[in-house]
Amino acid sequence: MKIPTFSSTIRRKEMDSVLTTLVDEKIGPGEAVIRLIQQVKAFFGVDGAVALRSPSLALKYALKALDIPKGSKVIVSALAPYWQYVCLEEEGYEPLVVDVSPETALLSPETVLEAVKEGASLLILHAAMGFVPNIQALLDIGIPIIEDISQSAGASLNEKMLGTFGVFSILGLEEEDSITGGGGAVLMAPERRNWIVLKKHSDEALSTDILPDINASLALVQLKEFNKNEQIRKEMYEIYARSIMQGKHKTFLQAGDYAIPTVYSFPVILSSGFKDVRQYALRKDIEIAPVFAQSIIAYKEEELGDLMQAKSFLLRCAYFPLYPRLGAQQAAKIAKVLATLP
Repeated sequence: MKIPTFSSTIRRKEMDSVLTTLVDEKIGPGEAVIRLIQQVKAFFGVDGAVALRSPSLALKYALKALDIPKGSKVIVSALAPYWQYVCLEEEGYEPLVVDVSPETALLSPETVLEAVKEGASLLILHAAMGFVPNIQALLDIGIPIIEDISQSAGASLNEKMLGTFGVFSILGLEEEDSITGGGGAVLMAPERRNWIVLKKHSDEALSTDILPDINASLALVQLKEFNKNEQIRKEMYEIYARSIMQGKHKTFLQAGDYAIPTVYSFPVILSSGFKDVRQYALRKDIEIAPVFAQSIIAYKEEELGDLMQAKSFLLRCAYFPLYPRLGAQQAAKIAKVLATLP
């Protein structure tokens, strides 16, 4: 039986929570959503939040609250998820897609500053793969930031959690996000002044925009169990990191002395072709996946021109399975394969 690249951390507690919601016949927006919001506020230390049915809806509400003029240029990473690009165009904004750092695959302050000189007035900052961007330098540029921490929940800089730096923050709850509700997102406002504005819009939200209780109940338990699951992921990550050093490939490293990343799968920067590595892993019953298959550059490569770093990462980065349900035996098997990749 093959080991899938991704698998949810859904266990008995999560299932019990969902089943209780089903038994109570309260699967639409209700009490579970209220409890999820309370837990989010406590976990991240934000002033307010609203739970919505998709990350795209979360971005839509953030754009409404910011009241940035239609037609404005908005900076997005070429390696950010494609839904960001689609949502911006649908809402009447111009996505300004920029290249990434060759060391981190994240946006650099220098690149963002150049984009601001081109007229950009907002940055959507995707913290990819659990890593912490150089967010203080990005804040110093002076334009509003919407954080996307869907892959980096729990990461921090100077003991301040990601998701609390921007004007608003999006915590995706999709299937492969750090915390899953089987779908949806929580839009957070770290500061009260911004929550007051967002609350006006969220109070007027259609019921079909609000996250259903059945998704909220799953996300709620995931959030409560996050620290426990993260500890398991960190232990696996350390084993994998030692193994990859024995071969010819490498993984990403967190930049910055006071930045603490979270563990989101195990990304490998390949020095050989993805196809050969994938075939080798499959012979060992391990499935791997391209890291940036759902990115903007993956969908718009021919239209975006000279974004060499993003194009390179698109072709040579792979996720290897890393999640709490793996267990020690399968994790050891994957570690052995990482050390012997062709």
